[in-house]
Amino acid sequence: MTLIIEPLTGIGEVSPGDDLAGMLIASLESLAPSGADVLVVTHKVVSKAEGSVVTLADDGPDAHREVVESEAVRVLRRRGDLVIAETRHGFVCANAGVDRSNAALGTAVLLPEDPDRSARRIRDRIRAELGVAPAVAISDTFGRPWRRGLVDVALGVAGMAPIIDLRGTTDSSGRVLDVTEINIADQLAAAADLVMGKASGICAALVRGVTVPPGDGSIRHDVVRPPAEDLFR
Repeated sequence: MTLIIEPLTGIGEVSPGDDLAGMLIASLESLAPSGADVLVVTHKVVSKAEGSVVTLADDGPDAHREVVESEAVRVLRRRGDLVIAETRHGFVCANAGVDRSNAALGTAVLLPEDPDRSARRIRDRIRAELGVAPAVAISDTFGRPWRRGLVDVALGVAGMAPIIDLRGTTDSSGRVLDVTEINIADQLAAAADLVMGKASGICAALVRGVTVPPGDGSIRHDVVRPPAEDLFR
């Protein structure tokens, strides 16, 4: 299998009310996407287009912390200015996903209200205008317990199941796999970030050559681990 990841260029800055799907389509046309591809879009441009942007009282830590706490349904840990919180989506992440990077001075970008729905809307527009429907994943950068460094994960998906469930199958030695579930959506988000970066102005990438499980799954319902299964909450 050969994996090809192509950045979408020429999209530029996105502001509240912009037709993000139309901007993505204009960039996609030259790449001739197919229904077997996966389009990964950073959540920040989705949030900006949808108006999930707040104005801070000032650029200091107190104003930022106030927004973080308003977005959190539960605070799990605090260390200095860092807050690990659960969002209304069920995500456990730093600062409840409130981010000031790549945002206008005096503002902060929130997570999309419903990332799965955002992915479906983008996919539906692509299908309507280009006649093909690649799967879509909305991505964001998360830290991970026990490991340094950030990696992109999927916040929302459309046109694919986010998990490849290998439980009940056998490995190369014939052993039955009891717990193996592969998060293909997070793998795609991390792979796409290799060509998007954090300061390049590239907000989306088209991933070709990967076979994703069919279906119309949900990150919120299929990926977020319920509290009863979470040993760290």
